[in-house]
Parts: sequence; structure tokens; C-alpha cells
Amino acid sequence: MRIHRPLNIAHVIGWVVGLCAALVSMAATANGSSPMEPAMTDAHAHAHHHVMPQTTRSVRDYRLPAVSLVREDGKPVVLADALNDSRPVVLTFIYTTCTTVCPLTSQTLAELQRKLGASRDSVRIVSISIDPEQDTPAKLREYAQRYGAGPEWLHYTGTLAASQTVQRAFDVYRGNKMDHAPAILVRAAPGTSWVRIDGFATADQLLAELPTRHASQ
Repeated sequence: MRIHRPLNIAHVIGWVVGLCAALVSMAATANGSSPMEPAMTDAHAHAHHHVMPQTTRSVRDYRLPAVSLVREDGKPVVLADALNDSRPVVLTFIYTTCTTVCPLTSQTLAELQRKLGASRDSVRIVSISIDPEQDTPAKLREYAQRYGAGPEWLHYTGTLAASQTVQRAFDVYRGNKMDHAPAILVRAAPGTSWVRIDGFATADQLLAELPTRHASQ
């Protein structure tokens, strides 16, 4: 006999709200509006209100792999050098043609930039492509502009092997970009553990993980 498990209604509602917010974001971008306009920020705040209870926080000891990536300006960089410059790091994995998880994640990082205010340059935000064969530096630059990324928020691509090595190092590799799940990683300083938030974290959740001097709005 086949047993049908009941649906988790809260989970379904959260994903639906998240998808709707992502579609609104893409529509605003297509119309030439900034994703940081008040109406868009309010929409995402509403969406995050629903999905926040589904986040899971854990502390992990990840080791940075010895790989080189390519920054959005075309410059090759050693990942460890890029992340170990004494600043707190907020790390995500995205791909530019994603229409669900990545727009929400990038909107959250855009909101984090705004909330950091004058401290924004003292926090390193990093987005690494999980589809590097399609995500050229030029496409990453366009993607970064779409979300109003400042100079402290960098996007990286590279070889498929390098991207997968980094994904495995941070336990986000799922074999297929379509199976990509939301996760944001925060490290307060080089040599310390990483805080991993699975699910759609809010900017306020990320701020709470940063050193006190950075967590101002």
C-alpha cells in the first residue's frame, strides 16, 4: 500500500511567496526600475516574513579550496586571497539565468548593503556562479548592476571544475543547477567558523551574524 505523506502547507506557501517576489523583481528590472526601490523592498520584506521561519542556522568549519576564479572584471583571483582580507565575508552561490532562488538571495544581499550604510565597504560580499560555462564576466557584471552591487560585493566565475570544487568545499553542490537550494554563509573573520543559513535568510538575520560594529542600520 502506498502511503501519501501530508504536504507541509507552510513550506509550500513560503516557496510560492518567494517565487512571486522573484517574478516581481524580474518584472521591475525589465521595466527599468531599480530592485532597491521602496515598493520592491516592501514586497521582499513581506516575502521574507513568510519564509524566515523555515531557515536553519548551523556553524561549520569549512576549509577554503586552493582554486582560482575569475572576477566580474575579468581578473583571475585566488579564492583564499579574495576572502582572507580581514573583513567579514557573506558568501552565496548563484547563476544569472536563475528565476527562483537566486533573485531572492541577491535581493537580500542588496538589502544588506543598504542596511550596512557607511559600514558597507568593511564587509566583503561574494557571489560565486554555479553555471560558469554560461556566466561570463560580462554576464556577471550585468547581473551585479541589476541588483545595485557596490564595490564590496563581487561576483566570480571560472572553470566548471573550479566552481564545483568550491561548491563541494561549502557543501552546496547538488549535481544540477536546477537543484540549487538557498543558502548563505557568513564568516566574521579569517580563521573563524562559518555560520550557514539554509533557506531564505533576511538581511536582518545576516546583520546579526556580523561583528557588532558592522551590524548597524
